[in-house]
Amino acid sequence: MLINAKQCRMARAALQISVRELAVMAKVATDTVSRLEAGKRLKPRTVEAIQYALEKAGVEFTNGDKPGVRVK
Repeated sequence: MLINAKQCRMARAALQISVRELAVMAKVATDTVSRLEAGKRLKPRTVEAIQYALEKAGVEFTNGDKPGVRVK
């Protein structure tokens, strides 16, 4: 399952990184990360790239009834 806007914001906060830093990590535009966090629709492969970058940095996403984030 792909991450949602809230999970992305929470993951960035947990890692203490900026939108710009995440964009560089995921190799996407800063505006793309901002759009995801604003709840705008993105291509699944773009969300996957952002999610992968966050997971590689040490975040684990929990999905289910109450999606969340935790640092490994």
